Amino acid sequence: MEYVEHLSVEKFILYLLIILVFAKAFGRLAERIGQPSVLGELLAGVVLSAGVLALIPSTEGMVGYDVFHLLAEIGVVLLLFEIGLETRLADLIKVGPVSALVAIVGVVLPFVMGYFCIIYFQKFSILNLEAGMVGLVAIVTGATLTATSVGITARVLADLDQLQTKEARIVLTAAIIDDVLGLIILGVVSGLVSSLQSGGAGAEGITLGSVAFITAKAFGFLAVSIVVGRIVAPRIFGFFARIDRNNLVWIMAIAFCFVYAYCSNLFSLAPIVGAFAAGLVLRETDQFKTIEEGVKPVSHFFAPIFFVMVGAAVDISVFNPFVSENIMVISIALILFAVAVIGKYASGYVVYEKGVRKSIIGVGMIPRGEVGLIFAKIGLVYGVFRTDLFSAVTAMVILTTFIVPPLLKWMFEKESKERELNESVV
Repeated sequence: MEYVEHLSVEKFILYLLIILVFAKAFGRLAERIGQPSVLGELLAGVVLSAGVLALIPSTEGMVGYDVFHLLAEIGVVLLLFEIGLETRLADLIKVGPVSALVAIVGVVLPFVMGYFCIIYFQKFSILNLEAGMVGLVAIVTGATLTATSVGITARVLADLDQLQTKEARIVLTAAIIDDVLGLIILGVVSGLVSSLQSGGAGAEGITLGSVAFITAKAFGFLAVSIVVGRIVAPRIFGFFARIDRNNLVWIMAIAFCFVYAYCSNLFSLAPIVGAFAAGLVLRETDQFKTIEEGVKPVSHFFAPIFFVMVGAAVDISVFNPFVSENIMVISIALILFAVAVIGKYASGYVVYEKGVRKSIIGVGMIPRGEVGLIFAKIGLVYGVFRTDLFSAVTAMVILTTFIVPPLLKWMFEKESKERELNESVV
């Protein structure tokens, strides 16, 4: 929006009320038709994007639309904190090597496939990019295809009450590793783009040492935060429990989560990684049940805002096939969608352990969600993506986000029915 308008308190409360009501109503409707509530919340965002959310002023600073994006970020941070509280660190360590393999394949394969998609689009005159931009556009597109949204998958697994399964632990751990790998790719791509825009050769600012430093910094933060947290947290929360057994404990737990999220951001990691680590640490304390009971209502208030805002990122006008310009965008979006699905789905089949449902792991790695949108936005801001390619990439991200909830539900139900049938035969 071009105009500048500050959002009044009255309008903010009204818009927030509408967002929450729509999120809960659509979530409940999704449950009534046998789908995870997160799907309804995403659809609520799509519906509201053309209505209420379009009326919210967006200006620089902490006003308007930015406020709701901030609330959405708080929502996903608290969601990952809650998921961490429900996850045993020992269980994640057990599946660590397998998850690392899933993450690596799930990053490399989509990146390579996305890269060559753009090369072939150019070769057959589908995109008609400037000669000097083809390689860079291909790299940024490939990068957009690499990132898994741990928030989407974690919420679906929670909705389906499957967080304690081995497949869920592999997916969650792989998604965290995926986030670190995404950070490395983002650092490399940003350096490449900045170098080219400043007239450099593109790769001059990128060295093996800088990539190694980013990697070491990310994994170092996770290791130190968990080790130190496991030593300090029991003492801190034991003290709080002696002062006030209930409210103070979970309130300080949320503060602990925000400290970890902030520190994670200082180390160039997504805040959700720090929040998840905080949950893992507090899971090992004697007070984790009290913490979990206090955190859940707060998380369930903020988390729907995040999914509504993800759904609101959809520009449904690009899906109108009666607009001639959209035909090419839709075609590119569908091809990138197929690449995104195949690349991530295949990563589930590198799991070498018996008895693990590889297809569920593959599907769990598919959603790109907010992470993919961030990559796409960077491409647009830096002038790497034209509007048509940005729309296609955004459509791909949204499609991968929407397909996973019903697909995972169907797969878990199918597996459950097959198990019951086998047991009845025996």
